[in-house]
Amino acid sequence: MFARLLAPALAGAVAFAAPAGAMDLTELTDAERAQFRAEVRAYLMENPEVILQAVEQMQNRQAQAQMQADFDLVSANADEIFDDGYSWVGGNPEGDITLVEFLDYRCGYCKRAHGEVAKLLETDGNIKLIVKEFPILGEQSLLASRFAVATKQVAGDDAYKQLNDALMAFNGAVTLPALRRLGESFDLDVAAIEAEMDSDAVTQEIAQTRALAQKLQITGTPTFVMQDEMLRGYLPYDQMMALVEEKRG
Repeated sequence: MFARLLAPALAGAVAFAAPAGAMDLTELTDAERAQFRAEVRAYLMENPEVILQAVEQMQNRQAQAQMQADFDLVSANADEIFDDGYSWVGGNPEGDITLVEFLDYRCGYCKRAHGEVAKLLETDGNIKLIVKEFPILGEQSLLASRFAVATKQVAGDDAYKQLNDALMAFNGAVTLPALRRLGESFDLDVAAIEAEMDSDAVTQEIAQTRALAQKLQITGTPTFVMQDEMLRGYLPYDQMMALVEEKRG
């Protein structure tokens, strides 16, 4: 990976070492080209920080380009992100900040983020949360999401929230018997939920979220969208709160 970064960085370092307009490298003789390379090498050996500066500058440009691309993706898909008509909505539905989370119940970082997001909502009180089921870590993830979506459709939003919290705290193998026990612990109609798990409605919701994630170039969980910005990966509470304040500022 460093070699890939170093090649364009060296080009920048060479440009830095040679005065602008001093020579056309394509017109040099072999001897002149060899002498020039030797001088560049000597310069870089004496000033190795130039390479690090060039690498840092290139990385900053790449990060800025990715951020702008993410802004554009969020803008182009805003309706599906913020108003799809099926995703669970929590926190303060009238909040001035909207946080969207793509999650997988088998994702360790999603489990860590769950408590951070809950703390953020409790501390701030003016944030709207939208949860999108995005099972990408195998059959157990898909089974958990099917059960969760079916719970929402059969028993409503409050039941979904209870189950969502329980699944995020659950560390065992996700099996149908385990899901039944979770549902029964909340006095849910587990038979009705189980009958709904493979319905077209549940399948369509998960498929639509996957299609949206593909448009947004989301390949991992958790991934967040806060207002107009995509946040790829786990963020601790302090960083999320700082971003909330930045958006309001």
